[in-house]
Amino acid sequence: QVQLVESGGGLVQAGGSLRLSCAAAGNIFSRNPMGWYRQAPGKQRELVATFTTGGSTNYADSVKGRFTISRDNTKNTVYLQMNSLKPEDTAVYYCYYYSFGDYWGQGTQVTVSS
Repeated sequence: QVQLVESGGGLVQAGGSLRLSCAAAGNIFSRNPMGWYRQAPGKQRELVATFTTGGSTNYADSVKGRFTISRDNTKNTVYLQMNSLKPEDTAVYYCYYYSFGDYWGQGTQVTVSS
């Protein structure tokens, strides 16, 4: 079993920054896919940034150049540094991990005011 716990969400003004953290517990393999998705009200959940199998990164076009994903394998933790935030980044952000199935965190709210 895998447990994912997110932290770091909150309210920020447009142009500001936030850093999300996701701590994973359980049987974690550092080369497994892990990353971040988000879901805005009335919209489908979408990929934000992930580490793919083998460690390469994948970003949504809408966040490229503004968001950076990183990973500390000694802590089984993945981070999402979000800069130049926009109101359209407002969503619940979910941590994701894959190991013979999908695992999701409980989500953390990010609200960007204009």
